[in-house]
Amino acid sequence: MAKKSENAVKNVAVSRYGWLVLLLSLVFVAITVCIVKIQYSEGSVWRELGKQETVKKDHEVRPNRGNIYADDGRLLATSEPLYGVYMDFMADGIKKDTLMKYVTPLSQDLAKKFRGKTAAQYKKTILDGWELSRKELEQIAYNKKNNIDKKVKVRSRYVRIIGPDINYIELKEILTYPFFNQRSNKSGLFTEEKTMRRKPFGRLAGRTVGSIYKDYDSGGASGVELKYDSLLKGLPGLKTRQRVQGRWIDVILEEPIDGYDIQTTLNVDIQDMAEKALYDKLVETKAESGVAIVMEVATGEIKAITNLDRMSEGVYAEGNPNAFSYMSEPGSTFKTVSLMVALEDGVVTPTDSFYVGRGVFKYKGRDVNDHDYRKGVNKGYVSVTKGMYSSLNTVISQMILKGYEKDPKRYVQKIHDMGLTKKLEWDVPLQGREGTSAIRFPDDKANPFSKTTLPWMSFGYETQVPPIYMLMFYNGIANNGKMIQPFHTKAITKDGTIYQEFEANVVNPSLCSERTLNQIREILRGVVTDGTGRTVDSKLFPISGKTGTAMIASRGGYDGSYYVSFCGYFPSDNPQYTCFVGIRRPQGIPSGGLMPGAVFKRIAEGIYAKNLASTPVEAPKDTVNSLIPVVKNGSMQNTQIVLDGLDQAFSFGGEKTDWIRATKDTVSGKIQLKGSPVQKGYVPNVIGMGARDAVFLLENEGLKVKLVGAGKVKKQSINANSKVAKGSIVTIELG
Repeated sequence: MAKKSENAVKNVAVSRYGWLVLLLSLVFVAITVCIVKIQYSEGSVWRELGKQETVKKDHEVRPNRGNIYADDGRLLATSEPLYGVYMDFMADGIKKDTLMKYVTPLSQDLAKKFRGKTAAQYKKTILDGWELSRKELEQIAYNKKNNIDKKVKVRSRYVRIIGPDINYIELKEILTYPFFNQRSNKSGLFTEEKTMRRKPFGRLAGRTVGSIYKDYDSGGASGVELKYDSLLKGLPGLKTRQRVQGRWIDVILEEPIDGYDIQTTLNVDIQDMAEKALYDKLVETKAESGVAIVMEVATGEIKAITNLDRMSEGVYAEGNPNAFSYMSEPGSTFKTVSLMVALEDGVVTPTDSFYVGRGVFKYKGRDVNDHDYRKGVNKGYVSVTKGMYSSLNTVISQMILKGYEKDPKRYVQKIHDMGLTKKLEWDVPLQGREGTSAIRFPDDKANPFSKTTLPWMSFGYETQVPPIYMLMFYNGIANNGKMIQPFHTKAITKDGTIYQEFEANVVNPSLCSERTLNQIREILRGVVTDGTGRTVDSKLFPISGKTGTAMIASRGGYDGSYYVSFCGYFPSDNPQYTCFVGIRRPQGIPSGGLMPGAVFKRIAEGIYAKNLASTPVEAPKDTVNSLIPVVKNGSMQNTQIVLDGLDQAFSFGGEKTDWIRATKDTVSGKIQLKGSPVQKGYVPNVIGMGARDAVFLLENEGLKVKLVGAGKVKKQSINANSKVAKGSIVTIELG
């Protein structure tokens, strides 16, 4: 019985073992079939899917956009990578005890560096992110356990830690902070890189340098950024992103080609002078807009070009390209053109006279009035020279009628021959008729001469000549008759290599004879010494030029407002620079001498002082070591460069920052520098700084700056360290 029972058990075991072998065999066969099916039948599909999970192809690698430089190599526009700083609180490696251990010192370091939050606020942000991640994980587990399909919205994987984007140097620093100095999967720290266009000098030459679209990849929107966008932006490369050990890494397939750099002719210091001088006069006269251009006589290089439009009461900013878009009647600055034509043709000599009486000359039923005709003073006969000095319409109109009344086409042809109507290609992006001049012929069927067009054209009406053309003409006078085209793009470069260099295009090699040129130059000097430009005359050096005042046409007539201008060159005896200043619709009595002339003089004397300051002067030996220079508060880097260059001893105290405050130590003979940290989101303290540094810091915080006076900042209208309200106007008084 026992033996039978033993055999039965044995049979059952063998049977079960057989079934197990059969089952395993079937599983093996099924696996083999699946392997064959996956490898051969569906292999291509699964391989492609695998690649998609581990490799992401065809990602574009953004090239570096080229830089834009001033004439001395200083940066006007550059691209800067910035980083948004975030934490992923669901990172697998984050340990609660480690986080709690280091959250306090981490928060303290963050608050010390990035002052937008206190240490307590940084700590709360981090702990709140951690608590949120635990709640979200609990909710995910609960939904899974209870078969709830509702997806949990996870917010703790993308918690912003530092408010503003930071630069690369700041990023490297925070990677040394407690907790953040671990691998990213243990700290949860990750960054989002973006590229921003930065202008080290803020809004300086803003319209000319231009801007790019908010979407960086859309490229240039205006100015040089738009004109040379195809060169600046470069060519993108190609990369794949491959997942290795749970992390994505970039594999470059094709390197990007960085953009070319643009070297401009703009001079930062002269540009700064021009902008400040024009801005102050526009505020003073409550004008609609203005333009100032400075050109180097011999080269044609534009050293400054500023176009300011009124944005609101007392606030002006770069807007339209006024140097090219002022398509209006130039007024009396055009009288020099008429004078050159008449002198060259032998119609008059500088001493010839015309009867002007009380300043009214009637011609075919229309009055030609002088600016002072209401005074009723009978001036009798006035010479051509004196007529130019006093800018008398009656003299210039009679002069042109004398020579060209019977053949006005000859007068207009002479102007065309000079090159004043030549269509030129400019190195700025323009629209429509901007950057062209319109001086019509008598037989123009579309816009025919009236019976009084000729005399009115002679003193700058019934023509359209933008400022850039008037500047070009007067520069031709300063340049011994050679009229060249102004330009502001000097070269296209890359990695220090010049790929293309530009120079001025010669529009007219000889405007007139040497005799005529000398007569014109003598008269333009007299306008400043004895005429309507007397307020422009400088005690430092001789200036020559011509004032202009023109009524602004509107709807077939004149609306009672004025466009005033001054164009000239300096020094008169050896011209180095030509400058044009124009102001539209100023309030008060319009005056080319008192309004734009004052701006011209301020710019000219500023350039003179700058050039004088750059000329080394040997100080008396007994005073060299006893003189300590006055140092403004401002940029640490720039201050150190200057002090090193002067071989001036200095010491640094306190926390090292990008900005410093400076004092003299008369005992040691040293300059004492002390760190002056700038807190993001708060109004910086700019007292004691130069205008350039002050404007840069304030505008960098989103404030609009109004300058009053000259020198260094002695007062600011919004208190330092108060919260910034972006767009607010802050007035800084200089003295």
